[in-house]
Amino acid sequence: MTQQQIYFFGFAYLLVLLVVIVLTRATLRRIAGALIGGVIGMAVLLGVFVLGQSAGLWHMVLPSEPSYLAMALIATVPSGFVFLLTWRIARRFGGRGLVVAAIFVAIIGPVRTYIYLAVFPEWGSYTPGPASVLVISVAYVVVGVLGHAAMRLVAGPAGADGSARRPWEGKDQGEAGQGVHLQN
Repeated sequence: MTQQQIYFFGFAYLLVLLVVIVLTRATLRRIAGALIGGVIGMAVLLGVFVLGQSAGLWHMVLPSEPSYLAMALIATVPSGFVFLLTWRIARRFGGRGLVVAAIFVAIIGPVRTYIYLAVFPEWGSYTPGPASVLVISVAYVVVGVLGHAAMRLVAGPAGADGSARRPWEGKDQGEAGQGVHLQN
């Protein structure tokens, strides 16, 4: 990955982050939580990257000089927009929604990664077989869980938001299941 590519992807992530901030009407606490989740996610992915490389599951071309790694980390922090989305999923659908999101990420994560390597073959390659796909899938789920946990620690539980309502709850019911009853 070249410096120009890092700048491009960092800028693209920043644009998506800004759009998601506006669309989700994120508060400063949620934005901070999302960015912290992005940092944690990148740190975990860097560890998975090193472990997978040493286990022979893939060969990636990534310069190891500290300035390059720092630049890559800074460029991917805005990918924390994902945790603004998971916070909204948790707010709207609760734990059920997060489980569905984790399953979705487990499936789409390896596909996304393989597409990147098909478009940019100079970045590296995966070894054939299911092991690398499984590790990538698990890595995406772990990053999602840890990033969302960081988001929740900073921004608070999504269900505690005053406007949170689950689709299976009636229009009159709040978080605790106690409805608002109007009398004539």
